[in-house]
Amino acid sequence: MNLKKYLVRALHRLQKGPGYTYKELLVWYCDNTNTHGPKRIIKEGPKKKLMWFFLTLLFASLVFWQWGILINTYLSYNVTSSLSIGFKTMKFPAVTICNANPFKYSEVKPLLKELDRLIEAALERILQPGNSSEDESPPLDLELWNQIPLVLIDEHDKDNPVILDIFETNQTAVGNDTNVNNDTAGDNETMGNKTMNDFGAKPTVWSQTTAWNQTAAPPAPGNTTSEEKKYKLAVKLCSHQGSDNCTYRNFSSAAQAVTEWYILQSTSILSKVPLHERIRMGYQAEDMILACLYGAEPCNYKNFTQIYHPDHGNCYIFNWGMDEEALNSSNPGAEFGLKLILDISQQDYIPYLSSAAGARLMLHQQKSFPFLKDQGIYAMAGTETSIGVLVDELERMGYPYSDCTMNGSDVPVKNLYSQYNTSYSIQACLRSCFQNHMVEICGCGHYMFPLPEGVTYCNNEDNPGWAYCYSSLRSSIKQRQICIDSCKETCNDTQYKMTISMADWPSEASEDWIFHILSYERDMSTNVTLDRNGVIKLNIYFQEYNYRTISESAATTIVWLLSSLGGQFGFWMGGSVLCLIEFGEIIIDSVWITIINIIGWCKGLKQRRARARYPDAPPTVSELVEAHTNLGFQHEAPGAVPRAGELPPEPGTPPPNYDSLRVRPPDTLGPDSNRDTE
Repeated sequence: MNLKKYLVRALHRLQKGPGYTYKELLVWYCDNTNTHGPKRIIKEGPKKKLMWFFLTLLFASLVFWQWGILINTYLSYNVTSSLSIGFKTMKFPAVTICNANPFKYSEVKPLLKELDRLIEAALERILQPGNSSEDESPPLDLELWNQIPLVLIDEHDKDNPVILDIFETNQTAVGNDTNVNNDTAGDNETMGNKTMNDFGAKPTVWSQTTAWNQTAAPPAPGNTTSEEKKYKLAVKLCSHQGSDNCTYRNFSSAAQAVTEWYILQSTSILSKVPLHERIRMGYQAEDMILACLYGAEPCNYKNFTQIYHPDHGNCYIFNWGMDEEALNSSNPGAEFGLKLILDISQQDYIPYLSSAAGARLMLHQQKSFPFLKDQGIYAMAGTETSIGVLVDELERMGYPYSDCTMNGSDVPVKNLYSQYNTSYSIQACLRSCFQNHMVEICGCGHYMFPLPEGVTYCNNEDNPGWAYCYSSLRSSIKQRQICIDSCKETCNDTQYKMTISMADWPSEASEDWIFHILSYERDMSTNVTLDRNGVIKLNIYFQEYNYRTISESAATTIVWLLSSLGGQFGFWMGGSVLCLIEFGEIIIDSVWITIINIIGWCKGLKQRRARARYPDAPPTVSELVEAHTNLGFQHEAPGAVPRAGELPPEPGTPPPNYDSLRVRPPDTLGPDSNRDTE
């Protein structure tokens, strides 16, 4: 009840308003505020009033200007980075090791036999055009060659470069609709689409029926001068076989062109091989890992987790943490790290696919997928490679300070690497984004990335133009930027900084007995089956237990903002928070004065409209009732004169209209009525 009375009184006070006019309210505020300046405006003389008015207006403008700058600085959400060094027992990183060669050549040779014959014949025609032995060998599978052919570009006449087909007799001058992509030695991944018009080519197409190796053969390598080296080997990619919509990936070295061509062709062949067959054709753990020692505890290939990596075949991960608890390092130093002896079987490498020999390895966090092509390092055969590890922990602030993600759940790209049950990473996001675009645009997935559900890998038979589509997509800056904008960095990350040193291993004095022992342990044979070109020794350890934490913190906080705003207000106006409350009070009073004035104006407008409708005084209620019930009380217009021969209306008495005089049935009478009758 008390609450109701209080609310009613409060409503009455609000309806009543502050009781001032605008002028009275302003004078009251200037006379009672604690802010310096307004008091002097109303208490000083006319000249000083004007001076203090401009000073107060100037300093108030400065305060609002400074406030805008401070609020804008706060809303920019800048961060500061701090570096701290700690000491603790740390988890040993996950170690992924792979062979630089993805498959054993002895296992995959039947699949790549025709491909090898094609590239050998092509190199023979390029390097020794006059010594072709094509008639003595079985016929080549030119259908496989024509799907993605290698061509020579004759640039002796730069205004009219000529395309020379290696296994055909036609020569074609390049027209306007032909694109040449130039790849340099330093940037094989980035291609610039250039038409031959950029080189001054004229839109002419002509053919010549003479034999290629008789009239169009390049000069022999021994007799070639720097001025005569005008031939470039390129990969011809067309939207579909026989199409004129083609592009030429031009390389500065024929070695790069051959490797790129072989990768594209082998990718098409291997994409049709089932996964279990590809795993079988790769290097097995028991053959690759000859010895293992972690600290003082022996280990073997069973302590490694096998995954299939498209770039490197079978890879093996130590301390991945998927099935067991991650191992801790007991002490820093080489004696307490991981020691491995690997056999890479270099004699069984694929000659045109893997030009580098060694082991590819990477250190990464537990339960994260290893992207060895981007972050891995090579260990050279015949050496002992020691890797000292330092740990950097990165801690980024999330939204709104940075666009990072905790687990990738807020990233619009579907993570295709989630099938490995690994954590989110920006590398996984970028590759998943590219694969999704590949599926959407080309209609199939690339062999090097995981597949979305219900999609098959690209190959030359089912998708004749996949290589052209893949090359265009890979060189598209727009598609690349879409993926960069869609993917986010992780907010927390651990990076392993490595210090690498190498030495020959084993030494000449000890190689005899070491190779005997390792060969016996692997093959149970007294014959030496290992040599310096096939073995690698690895030592991986923490250099020290000191770790660095690079963390971000907000450069501007709400406390900083409030103190800065108050400092500026106090410096220029001598005010405080109470002064702001006073200013808010006068604004509220002004609003209520305005509302009351509007309500009064509306009421006055309504009354004026009513006066316009009734020019005389409005009749009372009794007059209106009598006018409808007694004809003698009809209202007559002033000055009205009865018509001739017409008598005025006879006054009458209205009939009674009271409920108490109305006769009601007995059953409707109440008990009180009965008592009255008695």
